[in-house]
Amino acid sequence: MLETSMPSDAPGCASSADRDDAVLARAAAAGDRAAYEAIYRRHSPRLYAVVWRLCGGNAARADDALQDTFIAAWKALPHFRFQSALGTWLHRLAVNTALMELRARSASSDHLVDDADGEILAAIAGATRCQSTGMDLERALATLPPRARAVLVLHDLEGWKHQEIADELQMAVGSSKAQLHRARGLLRARLGEHT
Repeated sequence: MLETSMPSDAPGCASSADRDDAVLARAAAAGDRAAYEAIYRRHSPRLYAVVWRLCGGNAARADDALQDTFIAAWKALPHFRFQSALGTWLHRLAVNTALMELRARSASSDHLVDDADGEILAAIAGATRCQSTGMDLERALATLPPRARAVLVLHDLEGWKHQEIADELQMAVGSSKAQLHRARGLLRARLGEHT
């Protein structure tokens, strides 16, 4: 079931953009497509950046996740309760959509190599490729194994707590911490930092 409200960070302190979003959201919920297009134009660049990272830099998957996010938002918008900023709600929806895609992909049976072997092969290939080409951070991030990348993005870039990550990715808190440690180590290796 789609979560359509989130606790507000600062009740009573709505910014001008939040007020504009509220007006647009109410209009879009009433069926105003122009208002919804304005919401899309305002929020899609930031949401795309998040889903792109979670999808490992795969533009096609990120495009799909962004599209799925806005389809789900369009359907859920009439039930949005304005307990948080629209941007916060859309951000969480985008992260959840990308993570569902990640879970579906990892559960699919079309992998020829099991996850552990695939992650080892990706780490070896990624480290070689990164060191030889001076790969930037985004490209190095895209080479991380999917679960390690998801934990790193959610914790270090999005500011989630380990408990939130564990709940969302259906893992133990200790596993979230271990995946973060692993992701940071792989990222350092890929970027050529030996600390």
